[in-house]
Amino acid sequence: MQHAADEAHTAIEQLTNQYGPPAQASWTEEQQTSWDTAWRIWRDLAGDVQVAVTEHAKEQGTPRHHVEADVKKAARHPDLVAGG
Repeated sequence: MQHAADEAHTAIEQLTNQYGPPAQASWTEEQQTSWDTAWRIWRDLAGDVQVAVTEHAKEQGTPRHHVEADVKKAARHPDLVAGG
């Protein structure tokens, strides 16, 4: 889930680099729609990750920020995770 959210965020960054910053550039309607769609996808995926992290932390009795850090580490640096 985290990996998908990270990829969606990268897509937003790529569109921003291509079109220019949203507040500073004049985008076409098509560009605005593309960026808005990418942002909604990222927001939904990131929200799903946050819900899953919170639920897992509660189930495990672990501080949420520890679970979140572990998830991000596993998604972004699988070679650093034990057994990965």
